[in-house]
Amino acid sequence: MAFAFIFPGQGSQIVGMGKELADAFASAREVFEEVNDALSQDLSGLMWAGPMEDLTLTANTQPALMATSVAAMRALKVDFGVDVSDAKFVAGHSLGEYSALCVAGAISLAKTAELLRIRGNAMQKAVPAGKGAMAALLGASLEDAEAAVKVGRQAGICQIANDNATGQIVLSGEVTAVEKAAEKAKEIGVKKAVMLPVSAPFHCDMMKPAADAMADALADTVLAEPIVPIVNNVTASPITDTTQLRDDLVAQVTGRVRWRESVEWMAGEGEITDFAEPGCGKVLTVMLRRIVKNVSGKALNTPESLEAFAETIKG
Repeated sequence: MAFAFIFPGQGSQIVGMGKELADAFASAREVFEEVNDALSQDLSGLMWAGPMEDLTLTANTQPALMATSVAAMRALKVDFGVDVSDAKFVAGHSLGEYSALCVAGAISLAKTAELLRIRGNAMQKAVPAGKGAMAALLGASLEDAEAAVKVGRQAGICQIANDNATGQIVLSGEVTAVEKAAEKAKEIGVKKAVMLPVSAPFHCDMMKPAADAMADALADTVLAEPIVPIVNNVTASPITDTTQLRDDLVAQVTGRVRWRESVEWMAGEGEITDFAEPGCGKVLTVMLRRIVKNVSGKALNTPESLEAFAETIKG
């Protein structure tokens, strides 16, 4: 079967994430230890014991989610003989793109952890508290969202941050502008427009200082060509060129996460029939059902799920 690995982004984190994998597999434990060393922090201790308010700090959440995804992939390879090269593509939602690049051999694990710590801190510091906001439009078409954004922009910065799935679009920008866009969405018949409890307005022009910080950090980062192409957030198409990958990681900070388009491309032109989500939760697996029909999705976050997936791949 033709399959792709997809890696989750912020919002999937829970206290206890990755603990079951670490308990079951020495290979997974080694990943968490390497990330702890790279960050000079007992991040795995925070992941497994909390408190949740510290785990949800962006600077902790981003490397924690990456570590859990990479730990699942390491166990798949070492303990079950399934490698990233068995997949046709990899893709990741926002920070999940770093997980994808790491497992595809483009960036080392330690460097990926360092980059995500820089990214998390920079995104949190980019906008003063209370100045930015995000809103989810549920049941909205892309045209609905664009119409709402047009009205919101009359009051300030307002953009489509995430095109997640059919009927699930997220806006980002200045508080008044996003509120105005959410009101317009309701007026034009969008099922629901909900302001989100986020700490910063991600994936909009207000994140420019964070994009600049990532440009500096990535300029000093050695990228190798990924073992398999990555269908990235900026282009929603397969990329292997390291210069473009680097540029797009910077552009991704202020740009739209084109997840719906990415999945549609993989299931269409990419001829993917199965998706596997290694890491924490099953957010992307659930989204699949709203994007394309006749594909299979599996969340790989327990020893049992890894074993079952490996049996499927190896026959």
